[in-house]
Amino acid sequence: MSEAARVSLFATCVVDQVMPETGVATVRLLEAAGCTVDFPAAQSCCGQPALSAGEPEAAAVLARHFLDTFEGSDAIVAPSGSCAAMVHHWYDRLVDPFDRERARAVAGKTYELAQYLVDVLGCTDLGARVDAAVTVHDACHGLRNLGVKAAPRLLLEASGATIVEMVEPETCCGFGGTFAVEHGAVSAPLADDKLTHAAETGVDYLVSSDGACLAHLEGRRRRTHTGPEPVHYAVLLARGLPVPLPAGTAP
Repeated sequence: MSEAARVSLFATCVVDQVMPETGVATVRLLEAAGCTVDFPAAQSCCGQPALSAGEPEAAAVLARHFLDTFEGSDAIVAPSGSCAAMVHHWYDRLVDPFDRERARAVAGKTYELAQYLVDVLGCTDLGARVDAAVTVHDACHGLRNLGVKAAPRLLLEASGATIVEMVEPETCCGFGGTFAVEHGAVSAPLADDKLTHAAETGVDYLVSSDGACLAHLEGRRRRTHTGPEPVHYAVLLARGLPVPLPAGTAP
């Protein structure tokens, strides 16, 4: 790259509150690809939980705030297909008509991490080396709304990781935002099936592009003691970068 790409990190609620190591890993991977990364401090939730709970008015308030916060960014990258998909597929329907063009413009420069690295920058080998076998869960929103499937696999393959495909990698893990809370009788078996399929591969890690899916799967794994460790692909790749972080720093 002749000039460093300027990227704004959208950390997402799950990363901010539950998985900060994924945010650190995302920045490290973007910097390994030659990007300059900033973090707009005013950022908040994308509004997806409010929308899923049947509160479009509340989601619209958060959507407008997102536009105000990120519209000056060259590119917006999130380690979450579901949050990026929210911006792409709902913002121009949620905001007032006079804000729709602004919503479309921001959506056009919002990306899931692997999508940005591979499809926009054309970068697959970040210098990370991963000596492990993994299986990939294709998270629903990233796959179906953004078309993210090959990109995380290309990054992992370039790092030396062995990918073993499980049965039904594209089937939902059962999280679905508020679905997991309201429909546990359906949600838990879906997660258990996903963990069983992952266990059958004999791999070291179950990776995905969505922290909420991974948190849901880890919760069921603690109860059932089934399946490999769920981990965000960004965390796994960042662990394999050649320059280690100082002791005690995540990931």
